[in-house]
Amino acid sequence: MRDKIKRSMVEIDDPIIDKFSKSENKQVFKSDSKWFNFLWAISCLTLFFLAGRVFYLTIVQGDYYSEIAGGQSVRSVPIIAARGEIFDKNGKVLAKNVPNQSVIIIPENLPSENSQREEIAKILSEKTSLEYDQTLVKINLSDETEKSLILAENISHEESLIISGLGQDVSGIAIQNTALREYSDGILFSHIIGYEGLIQKEEWENEVDYLLTDRIGKTGIETYYEKSLRGGHGSTQSMVNSRGELVRKLSDIPAKKGSNVYLNIDSELQKVIIESLEKQLERADTQKATAIAMNPKTGAILAMVSLPSYDNNLFARGIEASEYNSLISNKNNPLFNRSISGAYPPGSTVKPVEALAILQEKIISPDYEIESKGGIKVGNSFFGDWKVHGFTDMRRAIAVSSDVYFYTACGGHENYPDIQGLGIEKMKKYMQQFGYGKKTGIDLFGEVAGVYPDKEWKKNKINEKWYLGDTYNSSIGQGYITATPLQVLNSISVIANGGILYKPQIVSHIIDVEENEQKFEPVILKNDIASKTDIKVAQEGMRQAISDGTATMLKDLSVEVAGKTGTAQFGKRGNDRVHSWFVSYAPYDDPEIALVVMVEDQTDRISSSTVPVAYDVYKWYFGEEEKSEDK
Repeated sequence: MRDKIKRSMVEIDDPIIDKFSKSENKQVFKSDSKWFNFLWAISCLTLFFLAGRVFYLTIVQGDYYSEIAGGQSVRSVPIIAARGEIFDKNGKVLAKNVPNQSVIIIPENLPSENSQREEIAKILSEKTSLEYDQTLVKINLSDETEKSLILAENISHEESLIISGLGQDVSGIAIQNTALREYSDGILFSHIIGYEGLIQKEEWENEVDYLLTDRIGKTGIETYYEKSLRGGHGSTQSMVNSRGELVRKLSDIPAKKGSNVYLNIDSELQKVIIESLEKQLERADTQKATAIAMNPKTGAILAMVSLPSYDNNLFARGIEASEYNSLISNKNNPLFNRSISGAYPPGSTVKPVEALAILQEKIISPDYEIESKGGIKVGNSFFGDWKVHGFTDMRRAIAVSSDVYFYTACGGHENYPDIQGLGIEKMKKYMQQFGYGKKTGIDLFGEVAGVYPDKEWKKNKINEKWYLGDTYNSSIGQGYITATPLQVLNSISVIANGGILYKPQIVSHIIDVEENEQKFEPVILKNDIASKTDIKVAQEGMRQAISDGTATMLKDLSVEVAGKTGTAQFGKRGNDRVHSWFVSYAPYDDPEIALVVMVEDQTDRISSSTVPVAYDVYKWYFGEEEKSEDK
């Protein structure tokens, strides 16, 4: 019975199984087979990858990781980038790099125990010229920064070998190859080029991608164009053991040299100006002066002199305390750039600009004559002229520098009821258009704006009302007016070029290590400041100053010059010291060069000390046979 049932079940089940296997189950099996093959392939690839990785880590990189496990590590040592060089307009190098070796502290390799650090400082002080106390202080200071520090710069080759030979006795102390700046004729160009020096902690905290062992521009072109000059550091990857000793070199990332900077400065012209100025300073009983030469058609600065000067190589090498104290205690302030940071009463150099303001406002015609009898009286006050000029029109008033003419035309006077006078507000309006009372924008830090006063200024600064006498004083560049020599030069350059105010520019172009050039084109700050007709009147007045005025010394030159003298009193009344000015340009019809010379705090017992400097400069500049052969 049981067999029958069993057989019966089989008989019943077989057709069902056969049917199932022949239809739906056949499809499922085929689908499962595809997934199985896919998973099998993935598994094989994964196992192959893992096996390859194990082989790479154990066989190929086995030594590397064994060294790490044994206390070895990878160290990245910077390769210091060479700084870009600085050249004058003729390609003469003014700032270059010279090899230098420094002693540096590497914090991660220093022992942590004080006794061991003291021993390192002791060994260095005994074996080299490094001082024990200073060394120990800097070693401990490195804990605060966690960055490499300079322990000593510009060490001798002998000391470098000694320190390198000390090995683990001075763990954490190393020699780094760098470069120092060397400035050609540094004392002649220091106020332009400036200098670079070791970065200070305060500077480092505000800079990105700088090391505490880096050098950075501090003044002049060196700091203004720091980003172009500095380049980019590279690095060397090395394997070192637990004692900081080199196991093997792994790789190098090369450093990228900084860009070379080319100036508009003519170094030969700079020398001529300095030589001539120094001769005049002895005669003028002073040591302080400045002179600037500019191309009035572009704003390019051709020379910039500030005396006394200083040797910027002192700072590049690491200036001694005694040398620095000597500079800052010098009463003549040799570190001070008088060309852009000195603000002085400009004296009569303002008169050609004021003449244009008078003409633009139609106060009087250029042919209107005003009489100077040696001064003018207003109430109980007397405003003197430097001499009796008689009747002068505008051109002659500029040429002979008649104060009474400009008192009257700018402020008015009861003797000339038909002359309203320009007034201080309009005077300021026009003077500002020529650049007075604001920075020129030259590519140097440290420029000051000077002052061009008005009624509101005096009320705010001195708490006094504005008087007619203040307008008179302003009309001759005295009173509360101050201007930099660069502002004075730039204002007269507008007259020389026919009405364009340019931004003064020291750098001509920059060339990077790939020879890509960045050229600085002339920048116009203001155009068409005055009409060509009115500008021509001012030009003719300045030309008459040479032919028949206050600067006739220049009339025998082969080139025609136009100019304006100025003498500015300062300090207490009765002071026998003055600032002597002369601003000019040449050739008269097609100017190539504009020049300002200012001798500060000279005795008033001599005639101008500035016109002779201009004479020497123009004689050299336009006398090709007198220029050096490499010019």
